[in-house]
Amino acid sequence: SLIGRLMFELPEEMGLIAIAVRQTQGKGRGGNVWLSPIGCALSTLHITIPLHSNLGQRIPFIQHLVSLAVVESVRSIPGYEDIDLRVKWPNDIYYSDLMKLGGVLVNSTLIETTFHILIGFGFNVNNSNPTICINDLITKFNKEEGTKLKPLTADCLIARTVTVLERLIDIFQEKGPNGVLPRYYKYWVHSGKKVRLYSEEGPIAWIVGIDDYGFLQVHEEGKGVESVHPDGNSFDMLRNLIVPK
Repeated sequence: SLIGRLMFELPEEMGLIAIAVRQTQGKGRGGNVWLSPIGCALSTLHITIPLHSNLGQRIPFIQHLVSLAVVESVRSIPGYEDIDLRVKWPNDIYYSDLMKLGGVLVNSTLIETTFHILIGFGFNVNNSNPTICINDLITKFNKEEGTKLKPLTADCLIARTVTVLERLIDIFQEKGPNGVLPRYYKYWVHSGKKVRLYSEEGPIAWIVGIDDYGFLQVHEEGKGVESVHPDGNSFDMLRNLIVPK
């Protein structure tokens, strides 16, 4: 991709962002295709993170910070705090816990002692298909609450997402995971939810939170809290979780 080639040519302190009006070959996790209709906010952002920094030591956290930044880009606007936009671990943006309306994909390359990170994010702002979009949620909210919140634009939300992300990264670099986790948990869909370990019939565990490296922590009955990984092949990242040996 163009931005992938450009990112090594630029001076160190210069940021780079590509914004697509229309994207024809969107990529999701594991090679899935990401559909990108008009009205979707689509963007690829290049940032650099020093290896020897709080975030450099916990690179998987970046996708969580980006997901949180997308949600906060809407919910930090006065009047829009209760629009039910949420984070689904590890990298989805959801309407409540019902429907996906965006996602985040992160690629990192370590060069000497600097991570070059390409962050792709896409979320539905003004397109009701293929799922639901942020402006649908605003319309619904206005109807239910009698408010007159204006629809938002993709450009405005991309700009806000990048601004919030920069702030979240600064906080993380200064304070580590605990600096951002309370905000993350405020907007995530998983508190107290049940999952199965190993298989559809496996033991039940409850989601507790995420650990220092951004992996999910679960509490299995009669056992302690442990960190788990997705099994890597299920469509739903949370269907079966694997406890690393």
